[in-house]
Amino acid sequence: MRTTKDRIRQAVSFEVIGLLIAIPLAALVFGFELDKTSALAAIGATIATGWNYLFNLMFDHGLKRLTGSTRKSLKMRFFHALSFELGLMITFLPVIAWWMGIGLVEALIVDIAFVVFYLVYAFVFTWCYDTVFPDDDASLS
Repeated sequence: MRTTKDRIRQAVSFEVIGLLIAIPLAALVFGFELDKTSALAAIGATIATGWNYLFNLMFDHGLKRLTGSTRKSLKMRFFHALSFELGLMITFLPVIAWWMGIGLVEALIVDIAFVVFYLVYAFVFTWCYDTVFPDDDASLS
């Protein structure tokens, strides 16, 4: 199992790198002002960072209980990324609508775009992170 320090490093690095990519991309694609998009992304990153820590802790405990290890197969990595993003999407939708001053349908489109981006990003980032900072328990299986 990962240490608290490692989980914090993972969550913070995930969000910082993601923001550096997502903010200019979202502003460009949706035609939003960069400052308003940056603030929205900061709000989302704050929500996501807390969710990232809690979700990964719960996921690893559940995985270890079910399989005896925290090692993730390719199929499990897809499930991990999808379930993380669905939980976050439900929370972030009303925030997008309120902050950007748009309706729920428009906010849903923005939210889905963020989800698609972060689904791919979460999969790639987590795989890279696990490669650079392997979990000793995961290497046992």
